Amino acid sequence: MALWGIGWPELILILAIVLLLFGATRLKGLAKAVGESVQEFKKATSEPTKTKKEEEEDAVIEAAKKMGVETEGKSMDQILSEMNKKAAGKERMVR
Repeated sequence: MALWGIGWPELILILAIVLLLFGATRLKGLAKAVGESVQEFKKATSEPTKTKKEEEEDAVIEAAKKMGVETEGKSMDQILSEMNKKAAGKERMVR
């Protein structure tokens, strides 16, 4: 194992020094924190990121649902059209 030019004997020596400096109890907590950080990093980098268009569509769908517009099985154009009709209807009621 040649990790950055460090072999097994050097690695064991480094781990022994760290154990002496921090103690077994504190080292366990440190290792847990590092493990959780690595796990969170892997999770964040492996999740697919949404495109700007997908984020905008999600926002439109959320707004449509708040307005009471049915969104299931409809295209974005249909949803926007229904939202416009509802908004125009409410505007007429206000006047």
